[in-house]
Amino acid sequence: MDTSSKENIQLFCKNSMQPIGGTSFKTEYSSSKKKQPCCGELKVFLSALSFVYFAKALAGGYLKSTITQIERRYKYERYSSFSNSTLTISPCLLESNSQLPISVMENSHTKINNECEIDASSSMWVYVFLGNLLRGIGETPIQPLGIAYLDDFASEDNAAFYIGCVQTVAIIGPIFGFLLGSLCAKLYVDIGFVNLDHITITPKDPQWVGAWWLGYLIAGILSLLAAVPFWCLPKSIPRPRSREDSNSSSEKSKFIVDDHTDYQTPLGEKAKIMEMARDFLPSLKNLFGNPVYFLYLCASTVQFNSLFGLVTYKPKYIEQQYGQSTSKANFVIGLINIPAVALGIFSGGIVMKKFRISVCGAAKIYLGSSVLGYLLFLSLFALGCENSDVAGLTVSYQGTKPVSYHERALFSDCNSRCKCSETKWEPMCGENGITYASACLAGCQNSTRSGKTIMFYNCTCVGITASISGNSSGMVGRCQKDNGCPKMFLYFLVISVITSYTLSVGGIPGYILLLRCIKPQLKSFALGIYTLAIRVLAGIPAPVYFGVLIDTSCLKWGFKRCGNRGSCRLYDSNAFRHIYLGLTMMLGIMSIFLSVALLFTLKKNYVSKHRSFRTKRERTMVSTRIRKENCTTSDHLLQPNCWPGKETQL
Repeated sequence: MDTSSKENIQLFCKNSMQPIGGTSFKTEYSSSKKKQPCCGELKVFLSALSFVYFAKALAGGYLKSTITQIERRYKYERYSSFSNSTLTISPCLLESNSQLPISVMENSHTKINNECEIDASSSMWVYVFLGNLLRGIGETPIQPLGIAYLDDFASEDNAAFYIGCVQTVAIIGPIFGFLLGSLCAKLYVDIGFVNLDHITITPKDPQWVGAWWLGYLIAGILSLLAAVPFWCLPKSIPRPRSREDSNSSSEKSKFIVDDHTDYQTPLGEKAKIMEMARDFLPSLKNLFGNPVYFLYLCASTVQFNSLFGLVTYKPKYIEQQYGQSTSKANFVIGLINIPAVALGIFSGGIVMKKFRISVCGAAKIYLGSSVLGYLLFLSLFALGCENSDVAGLTVSYQGTKPVSYHERALFSDCNSRCKCSETKWEPMCGENGITYASACLAGCQNSTRSGKTIMFYNCTCVGITASISGNSSGMVGRCQKDNGCPKMFLYFLVISVITSYTLSVGGIPGYILLLRCIKPQLKSFALGIYTLAIRVLAGIPAPVYFGVLIDTSCLKWGFKRCGNRGSCRLYDSNAFRHIYLGLTMMLGIMSIFLSVALLFTLKKNYVSKHRSFRTKRERTMVSTRIRKENCTTSDHLLQPNCWPGKETQL
């Protein structure tokens, strides 16, 4: 072999071993040995982000726990002037106009009219609107930027675990939110401003309104404290060399369709508003042109419609279906149900990390958890309680079922001589186990009070039932449901906990699927669109149409002092159960079908991309083998300086 041929072969060998960009292997090898940045800063950021998620979720959970409290705001005035009395008072005649002097009546009507004018001109909704607007602005960057940051700077094995930790802490927040709601529900709404000895109702009474405003102060202070750690963090963390080129991940490259559009700002150049606006539509088109991302977005939006409606009205469902107090409903949800969700999310992150689940595997877990969770959810239809026995609404005054509801159904011969209001809801439990809308409608002639206990006697409507003869007594409050209802409530809690855990296991696999199916430079933008879609298309409409449909099962509406309709006092238990659970189940089934389509699309893309990836890899291996064979023909390759580090390169 002549000298020129040997020189050409030697030159070819040296050039073939140089990485792209003209950097020698020696330089790359030596730079890889440089000290990598400590992961402590990333863990500090993880802790700070988790604290923010906790504060945000606590405020959201507390908001849901106060809904039933806020809608029951009425002033309670009955018998407030008697702290301890055996004075005989006749509820049947208390509302008779003949008992009150004309001057007292005129002053009362004037006071009510003035209060109505104040309520009509009230602008308190502006403060509520501004408060939610500021809260939304502050929470907007948390999820897309925080989660994308973790996924960028953590290794692929740890990314799912870190995201699982954040989501788990985010679920722990509502636990404390509902527990805080349970505590505040036991305190009277005007605590510190009224003499509590004059309040004749207890937290078990359906008229009770807790100190719902107190928890918002606590949640606001906690949110301010959550912002403090971010002032102590550096502006940026050095990017690990192993994650500098996210496109090098073989797992991601199988699902991302490459194009020639550059969405990144050149190094050292600040992004301008016009440039961002110009890239917005192409980026949006790229996202919605990704079938995996689009199907996951649709499936998640439909499923979150189901979950938001379920969680929002769960306290009311427990109160109306099983006869539990507001405080106990919030306590049960916060202490039993939500921890199951947190455990499920954490379990999903552990499974993804330990077993190194692929993207297809993550989609299967996401689908499987939804199918199994909603199958378990079906059993809740059988775990309901019958309607409470309420005279004139669910049973007749004689105690027979059913009763045809009409405008005058609350009136009967037994209370015909009493001038009672059909709009008031001050329930009284009769000795016969039947609840009456008020003591007046029960025909009670006398009442006494000892502490906070008010007893009614000589109630003509209570005495006409077949089981009790003559006049009978009753006490303030609604009667408890039948003996089988507490057992049903226990079964409901068990199934609800298992269902919540099963559905939440697929949360982190779904998140990883979202992060792996999009281009790395569009990650924050994709998460922002995802968050926006969930809030706008699920968080806003779901409570609205759930509430509208649930209200169709109302049997007794409350009324405000000005005559406007207030909140529902009594629901038809069977109708409430079928509407509430049926709507949740229907949306869940829709999300399952979309998840199936997602899995098929993902597998289709996986096969095509994997085939292309394998072909490209085989071509590269063949080219490398040919080069190696050519190089072995030269004596220069026997020298160590011809191919430095060849063992590690191979």
